[in-house]
Amino acid sequence: MELLSYSPLLSRRRFVESLGGGLGTLALAPVGMQSMAAAAGASADAGKGPPHGVPRARRVIQLFMNGGPFQGDFFDPKPELAKHEGERPKEVELRTERATGGLLASPFRFSPQGGSGLWISELLPHLSRWSDELCVIRSVYTDNPNHGPALYMMNNGTITPKRPSMGAWMLYGLGTENENLPGYVVLCPGRPVRFAELWCSAFLPSEFQGTYVNHSRITPESMIPYLRNTQLDLNTQRRQLDLLRNLNQEHLRDRGADTALEARIQTMETAFLMQSKANEAFDIRLETEAVHDAYGPGSFAQGCLLARRLAERGVRFTQVYFGDEQPWDTHSNHHAKVRQLAQQIDQPIAALLQDLSQRGMLEDTLVIWGGEFGRTPTSEGGGGRDHSHYGFTMWMAGGGVRGGVTYGETDAFGLRAVQDKVHIHDLHATILHLLGLDHERLTFRYASRDFRLTDVHGRVIREILT
Repeated sequence: MELLSYSPLLSRRRFVESLGGGLGTLALAPVGMQSMAAAAGASADAGKGPPHGVPRARRVIQLFMNGGPFQGDFFDPKPELAKHEGERPKEVELRTERATGGLLASPFRFSPQGGSGLWISELLPHLSRWSDELCVIRSVYTDNPNHGPALYMMNNGTITPKRPSMGAWMLYGLGTENENLPGYVVLCPGRPVRFAELWCSAFLPSEFQGTYVNHSRITPESMIPYLRNTQLDLNTQRRQLDLLRNLNQEHLRDRGADTALEARIQTMETAFLMQSKANEAFDIRLETEAVHDAYGPGSFAQGCLLARRLAERGVRFTQVYFGDEQPWDTHSNHHAKVRQLAQQIDQPIAALLQDLSQRGMLEDTLVIWGGEFGRTPTSEGGGGRDHSHYGFTMWMAGGGVRGGVTYGETDAFGLRAVQDKVHIHDLHATILHLLGLDHERLTFRYASRDFRLTDVHGRVIREILT
């Protein structure tokens, strides 16, 4: 394709549409976010890097157990389950969304770990060594027991679609720390329920959306298809982008700002830069054999290793989904399945924390673990567990949270949060606070109202902060 020459008759939109090759097909979060947010009507404080307070964390790695793990298998031991297995004691309200049977005990032993004595299941022998870094929140609850709405709430702060994701709000408020990679990357070996709506930017400028990468493919070339333009060399592409910038200035002078087109152009700029940097960042083959051995095999292990590599290179927010669809959705044969799932997460998460700690990054990297909800302590079909949104466990580490502590409690059988309850809005408010953002001030005006990640709710859980 020949390089297009500038002509007043050639509109900027037509020029963008004429660009071929790999650049125009990518939806990648770019640099230059501050001016873009301002042009889109962003609040005066947003996009100026930490705008509201002193951040304790510079970046976030979220380890997402899509499907929902059972809180009583890992960090919230409930000995009363074994005493009353098969029963439905009247002392605790055991009503669930769908009919379930009697109580189903967890067969896994718990023991105190580390100097803090944090109680952790035998399913996690490697992660147990990092108990003194974990802040376990046992009293999380959400609004809906179905995967789609619960995934929306955990990722977007609402049970309905078409709202900006947490990562998009982070980039809107803080900008990016690198010029050659997206600021928000989603690693998933397949497609979780609801897919791209979980990392969308919605009505925020589109450059804040997450970049989805299927990391089940081994090589960077296969993980990020169409990255390289096979028709034009880098010099020619650079000339095209420079021409596009000139056209952009003509457009601004003659017609005013066009934020949608601005976002598309900035996306192409980032994609251009990624051609020389992304392959190296995503190439885990560059790591030593010892590092690979530490993380262990499997796609989740690869995702954890990639998350560390991306964090090192300035990616602000990385999500690592455990697997395709909802692998933690254990409606049958729960005990056997959860043992297999635990084996796949234990070593990689411990290696990630070790890696971050050795590099001096754990203190300013917030690591988050959990699913979109929990599971019932009562049985489904004899050996399974149904969804439960009433009370479940998540943990955080690094990035300004206290280690070796638990916060909140569920009832005697682990169904409902009963003490120091933490709604997802509270969780989001706390995460933003650790990044230096005030969840009440991080707003965006759309459809004649100011939106925020936490809607009109949320409090910072100051009790878990250092």
